Amino acid sequence: MAGERLELVDRAAAVEAIRRMSEEDLRFLNRLIVERLKLIGQARSTAMLARFSVGDRVSFQSTSGERKVGVIARLNKKTASIVTDDGQQWNVHPGFLTSAGPGNFEPCGGNHG
Repeated sequence: MAGERLELVDRAAAVEAIRRMSEEDLRFLNRLIVERLKLIGQARSTAMLARFSVGDRVSFQSTSGERKVGVIARLNKKTASIVTDDGQQWNVHPGFLTSAGPGNFEPCGGNHG
């Protein structure tokens, strides 16, 4: 069954089945759903992280809206650890990263020699 995708053909029947479930069965189903969603999210993050390597220059937008540029120091399970040109460390989801290759370098006033 690996790689197969199951389509929910009769959603109305699924809704009715859920309505008839006991609390214990609903909690069990909830655990299965949450585990599956986590697995899907991890697979998506892993695929996005595969676009990058340690040492790549990247950019992203900080929580305050400021554009940050830096280098990937480490690839984690769900995020990339970035050391920005101003010396800050950030853990950033790969979906928020864009390549900032050598052609996109912006001077930061640091030591470039």
